[in-house]
Amino acid sequence: MSRPQIPEKAADLTDRRVLVVEDDATVAEVAVTYLRAAGFLVEVASDSFSALSAVERTRPDLIVLDRMLPGIDGAEVCRRIRATSQVPIIMLTALGSAEDRISGLEAGADDYLAKPFSPRELVLRVQSVLRRSLAPHTPEAPFDIGPFHLDASARRVARGGADLDLSAREFDLFSFLLKHPRQTFDRQTLLRSVWGWDFGDQSTVTVTTRRLREKIEADPANPEMLVTVWGVGYRLDVGEA
Repeated sequence: MSRPQIPEKAADLTDRRVLVVEDDATVAEVAVTYLRAAGFLVEVASDSFSALSAVERTRPDLIVLDRMLPGIDGAEVCRRIRATSQVPIIMLTALGSAEDRISGLEAGADDYLAKPFSPRELVLRVQSVLRRSLAPHTPEAPFDIGPFHLDASARRVARGGADLDLSAREFDLFSFLLKHPRQTFDRQTLLRSVWGWDFGDQSTVTVTTRRLREKIEADPANPEMLVTVWGVGYRLDVGEA
């Protein structure tokens, strides 16, 4: 049986550790074959509890996590991982299931891929997410704006001297908005500027914004800083008016 061409190995990603959490042996085998051919060190877990154990034992650089797992589901596994780690997570979801996608993102996943998926697309998505999370950043001077202190080079945001516990995507979104205060951006622009996607599910932006509000707003249901501009998108109201 023919298969799509495997993307070339990326020198900066060779030997990075990827944990594939998938209970379907066929899907897991295909994912492992393509990821190893692309130069990754891959381990497999077939259920939620072995997945959590593998995270502690191997400290992967990225996790590919199935949404539907025996035991506890993938969303709960993601929440438990997020309690102690900001490792990038790509969630595998059922094709066309918006609920699965949204619950995965709300649990803290950085990205998702709908089943059935192209193995080549999986490799490209893993490479993209890893490059973004591991890439050296051009030195930027830290600055204060409103109640926040942003050190983009160290990937830290603090409020009142206390670091905010942000996932990789939450940090990317918030740092972008802090650098462009009081400017309104539609979801497509944010998807392109923050996620690097020219097209994709805009609910990704909506869910990440909701999670970010829970960490910066006194009342996330009635935000005063990260506000919705109805019919357009979002604006961060900090800094000088």
